Amino acid sequence: MSINLSKNSVKSAIKNTSEKYILRVAVRSRFLSSLYYTVFSEAFGRENQACIYGKILYQESLNSKDHNSYLLRRNIHRIEKGILMRPRRSIFASDYIEETFQAYKKSLLNNKDCEELGWAHDVLSEYFSITGTEVNIDKCRQEFLKLESLKVINPPKIPYKRGNLDQFSVDYKALLDLSIQRRSVRWYLQKPVPRDLIDQAITVAALAPSACNRQPFEFRVFDDPDLVRQISSIPMGTKGFHENFPAVIVVVGKLRAYFSERDRHIIYIDASLASMALMYAFETLGLSSCPINWPDIESKEEQMADLLNLQLDERPVMLISLGYPDPTGMIAYSQKKSLSQIRKFN
Repeated sequence: MSINLSKNSVKSAIKNTSEKYILRVAVRSRFLSSLYYTVFSEAFGRENQACIYGKILYQESLNSKDHNSYLLRRNIHRIEKGILMRPRRSIFASDYIEETFQAYKKSLLNNKDCEELGWAHDVLSEYFSITGTEVNIDKCRQEFLKLESLKVINPPKIPYKRGNLDQFSVDYKALLDLSIQRRSVRWYLQKPVPRDLIDQAITVAALAPSACNRQPFEFRVFDDPDLVRQISSIPMGTKGFHENFPAVIVVVGKLRAYFSERDRHIIYIDASLASMALMYAFETLGLSSCPINWPDIESKEEQMADLLNLQLDERPVMLISLGYPDPTGMIAYSQKKSLSQIRKFN
């Protein structure tokens, strides 16, 4: 027994020494780092495949009869930023107005009366009314005026003045109190969560900021007891308490929203911003929640992908349990870092 333990210890020491040496060599250049993750580790394999698959879906959507919502949303938001610029130029967005207008026309054919289409219509209408003369802009302006005009809802969905902060009713103290109240709750009353309350919270979450307003995520809500138990048992961090979740949400990011790998991290940023707003909204509705970490572990990824029927570009960002908090259940104090630890000026 002692001999076997000694042999295992020697093997482990050799492996650790070798890995340290290999890592120090690999870090010397990006090429060697890429080589390391090609030869010695598959840690980024799923992400690499997801990015490629997302690019394929994005490119295919450009040639599809259906409109590319992500392209339209991105470009309309870019035009919005041009409209609100100070000083505003007479000519802007001329290099992508044709692409934007074609995406709008596809949307008009496929999604009449949708809110997204109304927003795109109002922004384009404002854009064509304020821009000067330029070949690409003039061509699209003429075609836009010939299209079926959508009913304008007042006020139109175009950039507007921010207004005065003193008109806002929620003050800092109220927000601070809400932040203190919101804690990760793991013990819930065994009663169903009304779906209309979940929808109210998601309505708030949808207002969170998103890069170029693409919102590359969705909230997959599960309240069927059997499904909740299956899904909640997959993450490593729910052992011992997942059986009492009344409902669980899987936040799923979609890499098909992007034309380039440069934006691959945005699904995590945008989904997290929306998820924080979601959890605050739950608190105002008498519900509590617990964000559940989702580390990139291949076996877990496969389980979740199979259960949710995820496509290759769809990545779980986190899980969120929710329900009515059990007043007898304990929560962690979780002392947060002090201001001096997390804040630096300049």
